[in-house]
Amino acid sequence: MSPLEEPAARTPHEVLARYYQAMLDKSADDLADLYAVDGLHEFPFTTPGFPACFEGREAVRAGYGAAWGASPVQVQEVRRVAVHEAADPEVIIGEHVVVATLPAKALTFTVPGLLVLHVRNGLITRVRDYMDGLGLASAGS
Repeated sequence: MSPLEEPAARTPHEVLARYYQAMLDKSADDLADLYAVDGLHEFPFTTPGFPACFEGREAVRAGYGAAWGASPVQVQEVRRVAVHEAADPEVIIGEHVVVATLPAKALTFTVPGLLVLHVRNGLITRVRDYMDGLGLASAGS
């Protein structure tokens, strides 16, 4: 994050856009910097070998750093399907499809997902991350 930038100035739409960019870049640091210190990242659809949640900014950083760092998958695109605003102005819902490749197998695949972001003062306080984790796992096998 730029030292001149104040997180409180970021809207939920801007946070979602930065979230997608962090996914595209596979940057755990950029992703974690979007979170409040005590932010919660939940995975309601469990995936074998992946935790049900990350509690706190540093857990997000460590968890995604390990997952993205160990993965041979290369993200090519994050297609934004739709963005939905909720009645609560601190909540935004993003539907997306990640287009990725597995270079070792010359394989391109897609993983649909949905994010429910709760953003307060420009920082994520909670995410419910609905992704097709089994689809992702089967693409690599």
